[in-house]
Amino acid sequence: MTAAQHPADSHDLIRVQGARENNLRDVSVDLPKRRLTVFTGVSGSGKSSLVFATIAAESQRMINETYSAFVQNFMPSLARPDVDVLEGLTTAIIVDQERMGANSRSTVGTATDANAMLRVLFSRLGDPYIGPPNAFSFNVPTTRVSGERTSATGERTVIEDEVYLGGMCPRCEGMGSVTDIDISQLVDDSRSIAEGAITVPGYTADGWMVRIFTESGFVDGDVPVRDFSPEMLADFLYKEPTKVRVANINMTYEGLVPRIQKSMLSKDVDAMQPHIRAFVERAVTFTTCPDCAGTRLSEAARSSRIAGVSIAEACAMQISDLASWVAAIDDPGVAPLVATLRRALDSFTEIGLGYLSLDRPAGTLSGGEAQRTKMIRHLGSSLTDVTYVFDEPTVGLHPHDIRRMNGLLQRLRDKGNTVLVVEHKPEAIAIADHVVDLGPGAGTAGGEIVFEGTVDELRASGTLTGRHLDDRAALKTGVRTPMGAIAVRGASDHNLQGVDVDVPLGVLVVVTGVAGSGKSSLIHGSVVRDGGAPREGVVAVDQGAIRGSRRSNPATYTGMLEPIRKAFAKANGVKPALFSANSEGACPTCKGAGVVDTDLGMLATVSSPCEDCGGRRFQSSVLEYRLGGANITDVLAMPVSEAVDFFATGESRVPAALAVLQRLVAARATLTGEHLAEYVAR
Repeated sequence: MTAAQHPADSHDLIRVQGARENNLRDVSVDLPKRRLTVFTGVSGSGKSSLVFATIAAESQRMINETYSAFVQNFMPSLARPDVDVLEGLTTAIIVDQERMGANSRSTVGTATDANAMLRVLFSRLGDPYIGPPNAFSFNVPTTRVSGERTSATGERTVIEDEVYLGGMCPRCEGMGSVTDIDISQLVDDSRSIAEGAITVPGYTADGWMVRIFTESGFVDGDVPVRDFSPEMLADFLYKEPTKVRVANINMTYEGLVPRIQKSMLSKDVDAMQPHIRAFVERAVTFTTCPDCAGTRLSEAARSSRIAGVSIAEACAMQISDLASWVAAIDDPGVAPLVATLRRALDSFTEIGLGYLSLDRPAGTLSGGEAQRTKMIRHLGSSLTDVTYVFDEPTVGLHPHDIRRMNGLLQRLRDKGNTVLVVEHKPEAIAIADHVVDLGPGAGTAGGEIVFEGTVDELRASGTLTGRHLDDRAALKTGVRTPMGAIAVRGASDHNLQGVDVDVPLGVLVVVTGVAGSGKSSLIHGSVVRDGGAPREGVVAVDQGAIRGSRRSNPATYTGMLEPIRKAFAKANGVKPALFSANSEGACPTCKGAGVVDTDLGMLATVSSPCEDCGGRRFQSSVLEYRLGGANITDVLAMPVSEAVDFFATGESRVPAALAVLQRLVAARATLTGEHLAEYVAR
């Protein structure tokens, strides 16, 4: 530190020493603050482990610890990353690719507060005047109240039929669609309830969900449903919530249909687990609400207009068009509101999302669209000296839009913020002030810093990233001959305008175009589906997160564990169930979870490795059984590359498991090199 330098100015680095999260190998690195640092390397090399699981996670954990124990109880519990030293951290804001809320009531407008500003605007200028901002909200129902109101000072007022206006359509309850449930898909009327008449996923004959019906006293659980009296059938299917006592426990009895509507139909179908989604698609028909035409709004909310435009029509506009409409509003009384709303809408266009509409359900946004939508709230922020962490912000962007994204990242940096970006695109890497390249490979072959410096130095470094930084794909000289085609006629989902196209079969087909041009609408709306129903022979593999519990891992998800368990059982002459941590082989102390959770009341719950099994999840007697010299825990801890060799030959040869492993290796999946038992589906 020089004599003229203030001591506070010496903290201009984020120092990481001895980071060992996931596959990191005692990584140490100094990152400059108030600069744009890009982290590069092959998938699985450790970029996210360093940036998200170490730097950002510790920043958020330390901020959470500044709150009282009571407040921390309502916040996510974060463990300290496996790192020796972390210094110079600032507040970290993570802008990742996680899909936005699965709640079907969440839209682009509600997620960015643009809807809230529009509601205020219409409550001030709308003609005719219908009420306050809540009168334009599709999430607020109109209510009528009678009774006695007591103020904070103790003053009592008798009210009668006082109306609180909301904008929710009463027919569809603000969902935009109504449902028609096929009862035959919910109930097998040839059986009694005790015999499994309810065919809804999760309603097992001996489970609590069914016991409420059989022990409620409203229906006879031993009589086939087809023999129910009209009153009993009505109670079984449609009875309103009623308090009952089952097994000396106070519970709420509710008809099967309203119970399904609340537990399943209130959620976004695309966010459901696969087996639940399959059931809903089979049992339920969704149609546009005939009363509100899918706008979700009441007739009164739709009747109020500004310059001939209702709030429903404004939300349905393309955001770039809506911004122009808002800019034309010239009223001094709402000038500050219009200016704020216009800045928010212009940000959408600037970030390359001007093609969206405010009524677009948030759950339908891609990972890249969701990430850029989250950026909207940060662009106009007055905060400085914040660490912004981005996960591949250019994913899904047309090259035409990458330049815009780069400009936004640079704007955040120029305001005095530290910007950390995990990225693969050469165009995004090129704007970096500092580059950290991890590798040299993925999984156990990675986890090291192979280069640190400028972009020009990276090009000359000879690393895998440096050698391929300026690579460009070349066209093939010959192509395959198609074997038929999927005919799409008159596709009109979202912004498609009567598209006719024949998608050839038996060849690799690429659908291109700028973001928002209609690619996903064409593929998911007309190729994957035919007339709203899944098209036979077409499988959709999207960016949706793999859903599962902490007991889920790649071995269970891919079905690989089943042949492995059978191979262990055959080699040792015992039952396959012993080699499942979710069945007979589970450690009795932790129930196969590998950890024991300790509830500390109002403090955060603490998870610690099980002392009996050491986190291995299995009983000690099970670990004595071996296949090819390894026990079940050894096998699940193998990197994929090692497991390929293990299951390929000798006593441990398991063709079914080997086939799955070879596909993982061939696909260069991010699971390569990661321990099968430790990787929880994300």
